[in-house]
Amino acid sequence: MLPRTLAHTLQTVSTQFPVVLVTGPRQVGKSTLLDMCAQVAGQAPRSYVTLDDLNARALAQSDPELFLQNWPAPANIDEVQYAPGLFSAIKLRVDRQPVNGQYWLTGSQKFQLMRGVTESLAGRVAVLDLLGFSYAEQTLRATLSTPFLPTQTWIEQARQAAAPLGLPALFEHIWLGSFPRLVAQGKSARDVFYRSYVQTYLQRDVMDVLRVSDQAAFHRFLAACAARTGQLLNVAALARDGDIDHKTAQAWLSVLQTSGLVLLLQPYHSNLTKRLVKAPKLYFLDTGLAAYLTRWPDAASLEAGAMSGAMLETWVVAEIVKSYWHHGLEAPLYFYRDTNQQEIDLLIDTGSALHPVEIKKTANPSHQAKKSFPVLAKLGKPVGAGAVLCLVERDVPLSREVTAIPVAYL
Repeated sequence: MLPRTLAHTLQTVSTQFPVVLVTGPRQVGKSTLLDMCAQVAGQAPRSYVTLDDLNARALAQSDPELFLQNWPAPANIDEVQYAPGLFSAIKLRVDRQPVNGQYWLTGSQKFQLMRGVTESLAGRVAVLDLLGFSYAEQTLRATLSTPFLPTQTWIEQARQAAAPLGLPALFEHIWLGSFPRLVAQGKSARDVFYRSYVQTYLQRDVMDVLRVSDQAAFHRFLAACAARTGQLLNVAALARDGDIDHKTAQAWLSVLQTSGLVLLLQPYHSNLTKRLVKAPKLYFLDTGLAAYLTRWPDAASLEAGAMSGAMLETWVVAEIVKSYWHHGLEAPLYFYRDTNQQEIDLLIDTGSALHPVEIKKTANPSHQAKKSFPVLAKLGKPVGAGAVLCLVERDVPLSREVTAIPVAYL
């Protein structure tokens, strides 16, 4: 298991909250992360139980108090969404004995999980989101990773640790994906892994919750979402491709979003009301799964194909999201698009300034790559350092305010 950026965050918040919940899709390494953190020298041994074990699940559902007696704190409890009654029992225990770090929980079904958490553990739990390996983690830079921001400080730090990443190697990463098992086993295991993942996790965890009876329609819907990664969301088109009604498409998309499989990137607008009614952009958070669902047989065909640019943009957005989530932070990311068709791929809103980012599949970015950045001046908010994330070998200034940054720095 490679070191994870979230490990430091988990250890820190565990000294501040009695309960820590790590959520994310199945197979991204939640249980392994907790196990690694539990083995830190000097810490008290932690009991461990998973509710994938049907006997343990039955006890947790029927008698939560007895369950907690059998696995006393400090404890790691996996797949806690299967026994929502545990949350009330944990609340009573941590209220009676207010000691931080008592329970570390994981859950793969956040759409079921958060209702119980917000009702019972509000103010007592820190919620962390884990995705597959970041590129920084795969290149052994987990402890050096910081949330992406195209400032000179971030660039200089990233430059010192980054290694060159050519186009073929980059698209191998994009095509393979970031699930730990695939990173460990390589591309020979890819097709079997994703076929099993779609059949087990997506059908069991997602379809069972939604009471989906038509598996073929759900698979068509997944493929339609993957084919539109990096594009403006069009629910009507997704419904048409899945041969389902508009309401069903919205419900299915909501669950995919809440389960950490897709991201709906919101448009930026200085008026919050107007921001909420505009269409977001859809991104898969694992490019390997998106490439599998859209049937690209290898990395070379994906790189040469019609989805090449969209997949690169999707990979970059997912890496930037990970750089925030794996530090326990919200990702303050938006995109910009106005009625004059001026577009900016990403805006990072730090509160004090907007940082514009373009994503380009080029090793020789021109000054035209940042041509839309000046439109931000009309938003009435300071504009900070900008970036063009691309395939240059080393960071290159494009102007006083904008730098071409290698995607290898992420």
